Amino acid sequence: MHYLARLPEGEQNDTAKETALTAEDRPLDVRSEAPARRHSLIFETWTSLGAGEGFVLINDHDPKPLYYQFAAEHDGEFTWDYQEEGPETWRVRIGRTAA
Repeated sequence: MHYLARLPEGEQNDTAKETALTAEDRPLDVRSEAPARRHSLIFETWTSLGAGEGFVLINDHDPKPLYYQFAAEHDGEFTWDYQEEGPETWRVRIGRTAA
């Protein structure tokens, strides 16, 4: 359940913390979206968040490559917490760190 157990040493988001789903977290189910559209939709959703807010990504595969994209482009600005890890559905709470 914890992403820290899944990412290689040195590739962990030091700002990520264990987070519980809150009323403000909205689901973003991208399973019906075209694969070419998914990352842009996810980043658009993340960009619209205020400090401390988050959403729950629902996907049909492990979105680990997306984590690496976040780390490369927004290091220290996001949180990442696996809520469910397959085999058919993955749920990850992605948040924007508090300013």
